[in-house]
Amino acid sequence: MSSKAEYEKALKTLFKAGGFQFPFSETIHEILKITIKDENLDFIMAFENQSSQTMEQLKESSGLSEEEILEKADALAKMGVIINQPNRSGVMVYQLFPFHRQFEYIFMQNLEKTEENYKIARLFGKLNEEHSDIVQSQYDGYSAALNRMPAMDRTVPILEDLETGEEINVIVNEELEVPTEKILPTQQIRELIEKYDDIAVGNCYCRQHQEFLGNPCKQIELTPSCMTLGKSARHTSNHGFSKLVSKEEALKILKKCEDAGLVHKAYHKYGNSSAEEVAICNCCNCCCMTARDCLIFPVVNETNYLAEIDEDLCIGCGTCVDLCYNKAIELNDDDKAERIEEFCAGCGVCAYHCPENAISLIEGPRMVRMLPPRKN
Repeated sequence: MSSKAEYEKALKTLFKAGGFQFPFSETIHEILKITIKDENLDFIMAFENQSSQTMEQLKESSGLSEEEILEKADALAKMGVIINQPNRSGVMVYQLFPFHRQFEYIFMQNLEKTEENYKIARLFGKLNEEHSDIVQSQYDGYSAALNRMPAMDRTVPILEDLETGEEINVIVNEELEVPTEKILPTQQIRELIEKYDDIAVGNCYCRQHQEFLGNPCKQIELTPSCMTLGKSARHTSNHGFSKLVSKEEALKILKKCEDAGLVHKAYHKYGNSSAEEVAICNCCNCCCMTARDCLIFPVVNETNYLAEIDEDLCIGCGTCVDLCYNKAIELNDDDKAERIEEFCAGCGVCAYHCPENAISLIEGPRMVRMLPPRKN
């Protein structure tokens, strides 16, 4: 049986692939015993000095045969530990994923309600609590660093009305200057889908995790709803995390998500919105860990819009208040909806669902920076 120290070394190796770094704990130890297993620890350590390697490099660094490497790489890929894909030259490359990818890939697939799956759900739930404690204990430091943090995702807005299908009123903010060298990423979700021949859909990992913990989503039933694109789609479908769908099927799923009040979030290669998109998440306000009510870590979101409410048209029905992803809308003393600018993700969900067409979107690039609430 492998020791804790060996698993701690493996975690440090995973951290070299990127992502948040945090102290080794018994909870992480128990997770890695499930996702990596004792028999694959030595193989993980073959990536200690280089987190991305070809087969020939791995043969040398691991001392294993090609057959042994293929077996281990396949097992680890199915747990979100490794990604194996050909590079532009067609050479297969094996690359360690950052640790947090294990959570995402495990809960993206269709999981049976087995004791092991309940166990790993509880372990990741406990790990989230530990991470929350770390952030709270270093709150001032995270707060000071927030303005330097890059965006982790990008809002892709809904730009039409639910009832009429007509375009939502968009107001261009003339006061904002956009650098001429700035390449504005795709703002229409349907145009984004048209860019990719390979699209795969899997479960929202946040919603499935919460369902295992007994907290099912209040906005939509658990159904495949989050998408990977291009090479990522081929990888996730090859390893059973998702299934390939047509563009028509993808658009039907997106429409269902919009009708449920979910927010489209695009994820880009290297976190750079000028680079190609690799995934689309359709996020709810009750489970997803980048929503204001669910925050554990600080988050930064890139958006190109801001909701604007016409109080003369608002009837105070509260639809936008209930659906707002970041709880950025409240009813004032006059029962009129008011938007809190610093939290508005510019997603257009409120405008899409407003029965009175009282909400417009102001166009202009923004960053939405949020910290979890301070507990003490």
